[in-house]
Amino acid sequence: MAGRTTSRFNWILLSNLMLGSFLTGTATRLFSISLPTIAQSLQTDISGISWALISYQLSTISLSLVFGRIGDLYGRQRAFGAGLLIFTVSSFICGLAQNIVQLVLFRLLQGVGGAMIAAQGRALAMEAVPRESAGRAQGFMTTAHHSGFLLGPSLGGFIIDYIHWRGIFFFLVPLGVAGAFLTWINKRRSASWKVRHEVAPDSSIDYYGSGLLVITTVVLIGILDRRIVETLTGGWQALLGATFVGFFVSFLVREATVASPLLELSLFRIRMFTFSTVSLLLVTITHSVTVFLLPFYLQEILNLSPSFMGILFMSAPLFSVTLSPLGGNIADKVGPRLPATAGVVLFGIASVLGTMLRTDSAWWLPTLMLALEGLASALFFPPNHTAMIGSVPREHRGVATGSLYMMFGLGNIFGISLGSFLMTAAFRFHTGLLDAAPTTSNPAAFATALNYTFAASLGISLVAVACSVLRGRG
Repeated sequence: MAGRTTSRFNWILLSNLMLGSFLTGTATRLFSISLPTIAQSLQTDISGISWALISYQLSTISLSLVFGRIGDLYGRQRAFGAGLLIFTVSSFICGLAQNIVQLVLFRLLQGVGGAMIAAQGRALAMEAVPRESAGRAQGFMTTAHHSGFLLGPSLGGFIIDYIHWRGIFFFLVPLGVAGAFLTWINKRRSASWKVRHEVAPDSSIDYYGSGLLVITTVVLIGILDRRIVETLTGGWQALLGATFVGFFVSFLVREATVASPLLELSLFRIRMFTFSTVSLLLVTITHSVTVFLLPFYLQEILNLSPSFMGILFMSAPLFSVTLSPLGGNIADKVGPRLPATAGVVLFGIASVLGTMLRTDSAWWLPTLMLALEGLASALFFPPNHTAMIGSVPREHRGVATGSLYMMFGLGNIFGISLGSFLMTAAFRFHTGLLDAAPTTSNPAAFATALNYTFAASLGISLVAVACSVLRGRG
């Protein structure tokens, strides 16, 4: 059955999953580095091009859980293959977009494909290897994803400079085709395509609950995204908050009472799953604060060139790419708690270094922060992902994987929003200007606000350490 863990490595399936993980990781960085060029070409501003970012986030965050459930019921390999197809086609038509409206819509579709790929990938990785190698498989997946982070900026810059910005989307197409080919090969040699998962006969997709979840997630993203909130008056902001509470409560009531829920709430009675999920959310918040704020400090306070900054930022993915399989192997031998907790501690140490940043700090100090976070990622993510997915019954592994990527997406948005809020509050407190924005025109105040923000990030890391310890041994 598709839900069973194999007694040996299925290298074709695992290679395909790693390719899918690399594909989505690369796509994220390729698009991010091309934003100014695309905005100029499509004659839009930063607000307009930001919606091309938001639309992809909306799809991946709101639909990962839904597609995870679909994979649990109708076959994860089928859902993964369909996701590759949608992602490949949507990448091609993104490269054909003639205006910003088309690009936003096509990116929305690309996000649907990305959500389908992500929601199946790590659950399938556990089924492609023996049970005792589950952590190692997650390490391979993390390596593949962060390889996309590592290579994406340089690839994107080369494509934009020497080909065309449309090439960043067309570059993804042959990768998607290669993934589809591997999917076809695995289909021919695998019996798991011919049967459904072992689920209850009355199981079905809770479409009403899925709709509630999508709306709840979209409203939450609207609340957290400053670009959206700043366009609304106080009354509309309050209404947005009340709408979120209403839909969130409705979703919980629906899932607690429906016969075949989208999210089985009883999963949160599993300590390993619950504390691993919370740990992931908190760690992602602290990590995104660092990634969001350090570029401003490096470029506008330390006056480093963008090219040199790019080299410095390679320090994090270098560690995560090379050492993630080691983190997974450690988890296979001693369980996820020890390596994952060590990773959280390293994230906290990076935040401590953030409180030491000054206007005249040497460039190696923020680089050490990035390197520590890369090492922390290698130790934390593979064991934590193994804990989240492996601690639930096999028929819910897709939902667990969807929850993983949903928490990851929400953590990124939370981190950016929190970093922006804390920087603004600390800057205003330090300068005494109640309506001031945190700009680098006042370097001392900006650096001080940065210190306060990283101190808050350290507090979040300490809570994450406690959650990681409380997950228990598994």
